[in-house]
Amino acid sequence: MRHRSGVVDALPALIVAMVGALSGYAGQQAPNGGKGSAPKGWVTPRTPDGRPDLQGIWNFRTATPLERPPEFANQEFLNEQDVAVTEQRAAGLLRANRPDGLLMNTPPWWLDYGTRVVGTRRSSLIVDPPDGRIPTMTAQGLRRREDLARAHAAVDGPESLNPWERCITRGFPTVMLPSAYNNYLQLVQTPGYVAIITEMIHEVRIVPLDGRAAPPRELRAWMGYSRGRWEGDTLVVETTNFSDQADFLGGGAQLRVVERFARMNADTIDYRFTVEDPTTWTRAWTVAVPLVKTEDRIYEYACSEANYSLKSMLGIARSDESAGARPR
Repeated sequence: MRHRSGVVDALPALIVAMVGALSGYAGQQAPNGGKGSAPKGWVTPRTPDGRPDLQGIWNFRTATPLERPPEFANQEFLNEQDVAVTEQRAAGLLRANRPDGLLMNTPPWWLDYGTRVVGTRRSSLIVDPPDGRIPTMTAQGLRRREDLARAHAAVDGPESLNPWERCITRGFPTVMLPSAYNNYLQLVQTPGYVAIITEMIHEVRIVPLDGRAAPPRELRAWMGYSRGRWEGDTLVVETTNFSDQADFLGGGAQLRVVERFARMNADTIDYRFTVEDPTTWTRAWTVAVPLVKTEDRIYEYACSEANYSLKSMLGIARSDESAGARPR
């Protein structure tokens, strides 16, 4: 989470050497989660090599949910009343006494839920399928999800905890979705690379733009391996080769994610990604999340695998075993 004690003012030296010095980040946060089109007379800023300048720090918090809520089943877009209700509900999540009764393990001043819907007023971040819902899972996908749930429930050591709890990674593309906090990312460009730095668990993806092929199937990673290209003024990033331990809503090693970044105006990048994994879902699906320019800074994610929570959880488990108590 966004601990105020550790401001990250520059990238580590290794990353700086790879992607170049940081540029300035002027701009203000756009209203309503970002506007949808370029204003008349606005000219896309460009880097020295002529590409659209996507650099800066961008915020993607929003009150718009990933999936379309049942009450808006036949509504792709919200009306004024729906917007007011949705935003009021989202604002309640920032209170110490939450209206949904959920007990949080963090104080409310650490939370950073979005309290405004996206500028398009879509009822969900999923824009395809048309119903705004995650597609049906395959039988193989359902079995995998159940196996992961059982493994997570049977905690018998640090390896049984998910990688987010262990402060290793939140995974991709989960790290690009709005959550309770750390809804920031930073983009840095050079002619040959783009660096995508997310505040959540300080993930950094170095994306080559030289047209290289995907690495061998045997080479895999928690966040997969990304490579990018320009299609006109849109940056396209394709990521494959995920670890077989990766888990994005049930999707795993066969996951393929294609991201698109398109500068819309001074304050907004139209960001969307398409997910496909035929072993998990019956069809591909697409999410659209506006990235809004901000003058805020990215803060250190002050969490490590050896932090107090891991030690405390294992200590409690061993204490329960010694006392003959049933597992919690």
